[in-house]
Amino acid sequence: MGLFDSVFGEEASEKQINLKPEEAFAAIALVAIAADGYLSDQEGRDMTNILSRMHLFQDYSGDVMHRMFDKLLSLLKLQGPSVLIDLAKSHLPQDLRETAFAIATDLVLSDGTVTSQEQAFLDDLYRILEIPGDTALQIVQVMTIKNRG
Repeated sequence: MGLFDSVFGEEASEKQINLKPEEAFAAIALVAIAADGYLSDQEGRDMTNILSRMHLFQDYSGDVMHRMFDKLLSLLKLQGPSVLIDLAKSHLPQDLRETAFAIATDLVLSDGTVTSQEQAFLDDLYRILEIPGDTALQIVQVMTIKNRG
């Protein structure tokens, strides 16, 4: 029990956070572009562009996307990337895990360089999402080819 729990209430720090599947998917993409410790405007636009073309987000207007990203960015700042990824995993349907990993890989590779932090993130992400190693390797190989040009 923390010093200020009696003032602010324990529920403030232990509040149950629920994400829609779309939010969980976008959270993984957001953590991917922030994995190098820097979140550029261009990376944000790239992420929005990629997600907006997906069937999963077809009913999301620009305003709804913006509010969703604000929510996720706030969670990222308050909870940190590990907590957000774990939260996303618990709300992401099994059939979207490989797709989320592919999009995260694409976003990491899109700027042409992969930092050691980004590499470690992808290495952790495929394990967290319980994607078979062979499948994860294939995804990384294909996304590397895609982002060469």
